[in-house]
Amino acid sequence: MTLTEQLVGDLESSVQGIVARLKADLGGIRGNRPSPEMLQDLRVSIYDQSLTIRELGSLAVVPPRMLQVMLWDKEAVLPVMKAIEAAHLGLTASNDGNTIRATLSALGAERREELMKLVKKMAEVSRIQIRGKREETIKRLKDAENRKEITEDDSFKGKEKIQKLIDKINGEIDALVDSKLIELGE
Repeated sequence: MTLTEQLVGDLESSVQGIVARLKADLGGIRGNRPSPEMLQDLRVSIYDQSLTIRELGSLAVVPPRMLQVMLWDKEAVLPVMKAIEAAHLGLTASNDGNTIRATLSALGAERREELMKLVKKMAEVSRIQIRGKREETIKRLKDAENRKEITEDDSFKGKEKIQKLIDKINGEIDALVDSKLIELGE
């Protein structure tokens, strides 16, 4: 593996980490769509222990804005409902036997705008981090060229590879942001 390939590989792994962190951060922003992740790890005190909702029953999304929790034990219904209400997730819970239906309230226009600005700001922070990594890698490439470890042609080709990689990553970020903005706009 040449020095250029090694530098591009290092850059790729570090920017993929930045994109993965952005994706996780965007997943934590509540939109108008419910997802089982909202409830699955919610802790419920029952049977003198703390269990997650995932351990007490199964979760399903009922379009457009409802989560359905099918509990395996009727005794767990009230504690699970209390845990959902106490979590302040914007869910209204109602029960029907062993099934709890949690309806997600719609986002207000003002809150939606705040969340859209937050998403754009998070994306810009990620782009700034990626630009910094790109500049650092290009500097290392120039230093290697100045020390005669690589040729001028290798340096030029390396810069082209770096730019293609950054363009691809920026496209991924744009796609993530666009899908989150669409979700928030619903």
